[in-house]
Amino acid sequence: MTEDDEITNIENGTAEYFENDIITLSWNEHIQRRPGMYIGKTGDGTNSDDGIYVLIKEVIDNSIDEYMMGFGKVIEVTVDATTATVRDYGRGIPLGSLIVAASKMNTGAKYDSEAFKKSVGLNGVGIKAVNALSSSFEISAFRDGKCKRARFSMGELLEESEIEDTELPNGTLVTFTPSAEIFKGYEFRDEFVVPMMKNYTFLNTGLKVVYNGKTYVSRHGLIDLLQENMTKEPLYPPIHLKGNDIEVVITHAQQYGEEYYSFVNGQHTTQGGTHLSAFKEAASRTIKEYFNRNFEYSDIRNGMVAAIAIRVQDPVFESQTKTKLGSREMAPDGVTIAKYVGDFIKKEFDNYLHRNLDIADVILKKVQESERDRKAMSGVQKKAREMAKKVSLYNRKLNDCRVHLNDARGVEEKKNASSIFITEGDSAGGSIEKVRDVETQAVFKLRGKPLNSYGATQKELYANEEFSLLQAALNIEDGIDGLRYNKVIIATDADVDGMHIRLLMLTYFLQFFPDLVKKGHVYVLQTPLFRVRNKKTAKRSGRVRSGDNASDDTIYCYSDEERIEAINRFGDNAEITRFKGLGEISPEEFRGFIGEDMRIDRVTLRREDGFAEILEFYMGKNTMERQNFIIENLVVEDDTHIDRGE
Repeated sequence: MTEDDEITNIENGTAEYFENDIITLSWNEHIQRRPGMYIGKTGDGTNSDDGIYVLIKEVIDNSIDEYMMGFGKVIEVTVDATTATVRDYGRGIPLGSLIVAASKMNTGAKYDSEAFKKSVGLNGVGIKAVNALSSSFEISAFRDGKCKRARFSMGELLEESEIEDTELPNGTLVTFTPSAEIFKGYEFRDEFVVPMMKNYTFLNTGLKVVYNGKTYVSRHGLIDLLQENMTKEPLYPPIHLKGNDIEVVITHAQQYGEEYYSFVNGQHTTQGGTHLSAFKEAASRTIKEYFNRNFEYSDIRNGMVAAIAIRVQDPVFESQTKTKLGSREMAPDGVTIAKYVGDFIKKEFDNYLHRNLDIADVILKKVQESERDRKAMSGVQKKAREMAKKVSLYNRKLNDCRVHLNDARGVEEKKNASSIFITEGDSAGGSIEKVRDVETQAVFKLRGKPLNSYGATQKELYANEEFSLLQAALNIEDGIDGLRYNKVIIATDADVDGMHIRLLMLTYFLQFFPDLVKKGHVYVLQTPLFRVRNKKTAKRSGRVRSGDNASDDTIYCYSDEERIEAINRFGDNAEITRFKGLGEISPEEFRGFIGEDMRIDRVTLRREDGFAEILEFYMGKNTMERQNFIIENLVVEDDTHIDRGE
């Protein structure tokens, strides 16, 4: 049978399979073929949830488990662009089991709940996944004056030492280099590794993490975490409540929406789960019952900033990457998580409010303010939702992706891969619509420049047609829990007007949906500023335009530095095109810019950014001050400054 015959049979639904089609993969081959089952997406390190950071976490989690059991107060982590090293001072892996612990699936000590009572990793998989996905993996165990070492590549054992004498203290040392074939073009980035190190210290008070020579330690646990992450001052000192297996910190800030940080056994559950749902319900109910008022939960939680960390025996997560807790019970006693968290919050939070009447009064005023705002805008909000239906949102403004139009299998996984491009006008939107992945990529087309939302009220936003329709498209009118797309990508022209629209959109998200930014959902699309092609070879090959981001005769440049490099490469044959608008880029060219190699910059929001002051200066009503700043700092193309008055 020829290959064409096989394809025809498959298309006709008549393909068969036999005994020789059944294969058994080795443990490491299975991980390498299906890395997503073990570490989520692979990625290149430009996003915090890329797999290379999961690999670091899997190694450190083992060290954290040692600390939790009372062994090893220091963890040393060294990371360069491509390699990571983790050294702990715990008990060290039993030397005779070093090889199987690193390379035999479903092997480990954590099945025995007495050895690791409340560990985050229970399946004996994590360190093996690191091994299987690393071109170089070295592990050493030091235990009671003895040591053993082993070296692997892609899960295959290359070398192991005999058990030797050592003067080094007990513990485990792991050094690994992820495979460049699996993680193409990857690079570890401090901006994602450092927050991970800090979180470990926040969740393990007294633990010292030394990262690339800098020491991180926390004395106040989750209070330190909130102070690290809050971008606006709390309205009252954070309320800190601790129990045997639960720690909670609660406050409010003068901001829109809700902001939560949740953890299970030291694992950052970025998608929440049963513990976070139980906390939100219990905290809202406790406040409502304390004041004996018929407050709506949305008013109580508006502006709330909180963190919860619990420890559960045998936790059940919804995926190997452990970003959402699925457990219903607090094993082994069988009490539900909802009851455990609810009873704790009811008792401790209610007691706190009765003992601290001044803070209770601040909370009351904040809730009443949110209630007044909601009632003031309820009419316009209802009108805006009716308008969204009448104008046929899905035809006029939004070209949705199939993952939201169909009830297909695997829809949750596709939602995690889904994105929406916010474009300026029909021209740019049309180019993207023609070449997008219709399964997971949606397009929302703005009409003209959006409202400057700085200083605006929620009522004014709902009265604004563009923002009202955008909120409906994203499904964030009642908070980001209903967000329909994992990535919200601002795609504007690379000219002055495009930059202005980008700034207006960023202002909107930062002001009214800061949690959308903090959770890593907002991005900016980078499209090339220039196309430089070798007119001699391009003409001969007939490839005047290419959908690739780079070819032998065409290079797309995202900066002046890349443009100069391309010109030097082609010399006198260089032909330069300056893209000022997305509409100038042909759909075929655009295909490469929004595909697998799409360049997007994540919008971040940190306390040290001082974003409130920045927004006030650039988007506020200080027109003359801003005008003078622009004149004094204006730069022309020869990199000289324009003096005032020129």
